[in-house]
Amino acid sequence: MNTLPIFCNVDDFCKAFAPVWQQFLLAAQPKQRDRKFGLCLSEVMTIVIQFHLSGYRTFKAYYTEQVLAHQRSEFPGLVSYNRFVELLPAALVPLCVYLTTRFGTCSGISFLDSTKLAVCHNRRIWGHKVFADYAERGKTSVDWFYGFKLHLVVNDCGELLKVTITPGNIDDRAVVPTLVKDLFGKLFGDKGYVSQPLFEQLWQDGVQLITKLKKGMKERLLPEFDKLVLRKRGIIESIVDQLKNISQIEHTRHRSVYNFFVNLIAGLVAYTFREKKPSLHLRDRHLLPAVL
Repeated sequence: MNTLPIFCNVDDFCKAFAPVWQQFLLAAQPKQRDRKFGLCLSEVMTIVIQFHLSGYRTFKAYYTEQVLAHQRSEFPGLVSYNRFVELLPAALVPLCVYLTTRFGTCSGISFLDSTKLAVCHNRRIWGHKVFADYAERGKTSVDWFYGFKLHLVVNDCGELLKVTITPGNIDDRAVVPTLVKDLFGKLFGDKGYVSQPLFEQLWQDGVQLITKLKKGMKERLLPEFDKLVLRKRGIIESIVDQLKNISQIEHTRHRSVYNFFVNLIAGLVAYTFREKKPSLHLRDRHLLPAVL
């Protein structure tokens, strides 16, 4: 994707956000240097977002082989790779806020899922120190892992609606009430979200939780449309697959907690810029009344 549209969008956001953000920052000293860097905040954000759209497997290869070699005219103040890595933590808060501006609109049909974000191989858990105070051991349907969980809610057009990150040992159902706040209509999830108390709580908030049944549970009657949409829940699994295998949001090479989150949030932002997203093509007006 062309860099210019991303930079213009990011730069417009930074011009509005940065002055407000500066008012809430705590100064470490009465007189603190306000040193200007070679790259502005919007340029740093653009480069790290563009990496997740580039197809490169590692950011170092992208920065040295693509940015430094071919994009000096676009970013005149380019710095060395090591210096750029030092600038990344300053982009974390702006990226988090910017991601919220890229969320889609709820149409009454939403899909919910979570995925693991392992930060190291299981054999290296006891020697891993970078995320010792943050990551936890969790379990998926396949195996144990050490790291975090990414919880996503998307609409029928494949647009992100809500995102949250938790340690790996947090129950998927625990974050749902907060995650789907301000949403409405039908929410489709897998068997891991089966819970009568959760269903009743969401129902009071205007959200109907629809999941597949676990083995041994009694059959329940569902409208034919709900059954068809439930079968299409793979849309969110396709999105997770793109985030992990194209945007590279999960790898075990992180040496900084801040840069881990910068990489993750930038990958989510990059996904919102993709022109072709998994979609159910249900936005025909004559279908919407049937699902609301």
